[in-house]
Amino acid sequence: MQIVVNTRLLLKNKLEGIGWFTYQTLKRITVNNPQHHFVFLFDRNYDEEFIFADNITPIILSPQARHPVLYYIWFQHSVKNLLNRMQPDLFLSPDGFLSLGAKCNQLPVIHDLNFVEHPRDLKWLTGKYYNHYFPKFAAQAARIATVSEYSKQQIIKNYSIHPSKIDVVYNGINAFFKPLNESDKMIAKNKFTSGKNYFVSVGSLHPRKNIINLIHAFAAFKIDSGSDIKLVLAGPHFWGLSEINKAIETNNLKSEVVFTGRLSDEELALVLGSALVLTFIPYYEGFGIPLIEAMQANVPIITSNVTSLPEVAGEAALFVNPFDINEIKKAMLQLYNDESLRNTLIAKGEQQKANFSWDKSAALLWASIEKAAKV
Repeated sequence: MQIVVNTRLLLKNKLEGIGWFTYQTLKRITVNNPQHHFVFLFDRNYDEEFIFADNITPIILSPQARHPVLYYIWFQHSVKNLLNRMQPDLFLSPDGFLSLGAKCNQLPVIHDLNFVEHPRDLKWLTGKYYNHYFPKFAAQAARIATVSEYSKQQIIKNYSIHPSKIDVVYNGINAFFKPLNESDKMIAKNKFTSGKNYFVSVGSLHPRKNIINLIHAFAAFKIDSGSDIKLVLAGPHFWGLSEINKAIETNNLKSEVVFTGRLSDEELALVLGSALVLTFIPYYEGFGIPLIEAMQANVPIITSNVTSLPEVAGEAALFVNPFDINEIKKAMLQLYNDESLRNTLIAKGEQQKANFSWDKSAALLWASIEKAAKV
């Protein structure tokens, strides 16, 4: 087979959720299937580390697609023209974008439909673009892959896609996350929180991550506990930072909340693995990768009781209503005060994480590729 792949999110030192999914699955798929030829499509200069095997041909197409107008030009003109010339067995798009009308079978990975449920969480034009085109992408797709049963049901519900056409491919856990010894934990605490224990939230500071409610709950926790524990927000800024800063100022938490900004893989593993608790309470997630990373690092979890999060966390978390600040505060108090409960959740995380690995993800995605190419 000849498989063309949208690899525009393979960015050196800037891999995030979809980028990691792309990297980890394609690295295994290309190496494990040397008899097939893969064409990787980049929208800018690429790093050689992303050319995983000899059966990959990289191609750079213009323009750089980082805006709805440029999405349209890249996918509907640059990529479409290439696909129509090559007529491959399949076009695989790990970020869900397709080239409408291209003369080949296409397989998108649609990670979530947050833009359907919460369109205001995106910039106006981006939300309009997604809600206009993703129903068309889903209708044209030979098959669809997604990352949770929850997201599968959302695609069925919103786009009237038959369940048999959708394959669930869970995310895996990156190997650099691991349990840390006390010496390593002190390195992180000394660097980020002046030696204090801390709660951590991991991920880009996007509105759906519910950081404002977390800050309000943390402020209430501080009042009730009298603790010197900090809150670390580990991830790059997205948008909505002014509202986050306002919540910090309103609650007089300027010295209690720490922004790390974008971290290297090693720094992120250090910051997550050294936390007392992961407080990850988005109101919408298609999967929730920080949950399984915390399990790998032996860090107990507080997370939301909505969307995909109960499916991924299993019994390895305390669940809260992400809109109930008092409930979030109570969970923070409970885990802060109860070491036995923290250890119980860590033990359950050891069991739950066995459901997730990049080897499993790659095998499931490859099975979906084979089915989509034969439609």
